[in-house]
Amino acid sequence: MSRIRASIVGSLPKPSWLAEPEKLRGAWRLPPELLAEGTDDAVKLWADEQERASLDVITDGEQRRRHYIWGFIESLMKVDFDQLGLRKSRGQRYVQQTPAPRVLGEMQWSGPVLIEGLRFLKSRTNRPVKITLPGPMTVADSIIDEIGGRSDAEFAMAYAKLLNKEVRALSEAGADVIQIDEPCFNIYLDEVAEWGMEALELAFAGVTAKRAVHICYGYGVPQVLAWKSANKDWNQYHHTLPLLAKSTIDQVSVECTASGINLEVLELLKGKEVMVGVIDVGTEDIETPDTVAKRIEAALKFVPPEHMIACTDCGLVPRSRHAAVGKMHALAQGAALVSGSLKR
Repeated sequence: MSRIRASIVGSLPKPSWLAEPEKLRGAWRLPPELLAEGTDDAVKLWADEQERASLDVITDGEQRRRHYIWGFIESLMKVDFDQLGLRKSRGQRYVQQTPAPRVLGEMQWSGPVLIEGLRFLKSRTNRPVKITLPGPMTVADSIIDEIGGRSDAEFAMAYAKLLNKEVRALSEAGADVIQIDEPCFNIYLDEVAEWGMEALELAFAGVTAKRAVHICYGYGVPQVLAWKSANKDWNQYHHTLPLLAKSTIDQVSVECTASGINLEVLELLKGKEVMVGVIDVGTEDIETPDTVAKRIEAALKFVPPEHMIACTDCGLVPRSRHAAVGKMHALAQGAALVSGSLKR
């Protein structure tokens, strides 16, 4: 059997000296003049930890961004993160209205935003590296467009054109995997078919790096966990995965552990690489390697081993450092058990 690879979705906890720990938008604890050095140190810390865990693909843990969306879009447009507005977001799954930054200026891409971070990460490891970016539909659902008054579809398309420039630059600079995060693909199902896939394809146009998309049901934070515990309909992937199966996307990340999906849905991605979520990011409990192995084996009924990447359900940023480290080691060890390189 082909060896089962292992990797995380992307984010990891911020060290307590860098930012408020275990928060999605934790404030920086370093002054601006020390922030670059501090984020470099945090990337070193987590790149080394991923190597120690024997993960196959290394990320920067999104240490340079306060939030996976905010830290990128502020480089493309004038955004007010202090005087937030309120908007209906994420299909009102978690709350009726969500605080959202206000876009106050037109979008423009004046040059690569994440390329120096990519080069720094590549200097720290000889393993393949992955860069993550927020997707068009999810960004459009996360902001208030006060300057353009555009619909979400119009904003997403405009953003996708600029995102494509960034993705091309990262690909040319040697990123092995570029992942676009689109949790909204599990919410706005009609819109995914109407314009979401078009925006995603536009963002990846002309890119030679491996193209990945991450689609989950949200971070392991209290509001999301409450929704998951009450939710009865887990058929969203039945709508989105067939569209992705016909796309140019190479890898699809699917939340399989903390959701209530039927793993048979993974068969809809035949021919694609599947990042199968086998680590629950909504708890501090650290899985045993044997538990992870059993989850991988359940998914292997529907995904061939050469197409499987054992993964976390979502990002680990809300978790403690202790839990994140333990979960990464359990992830790699569980994959090794299934591959036969470790004894049970």
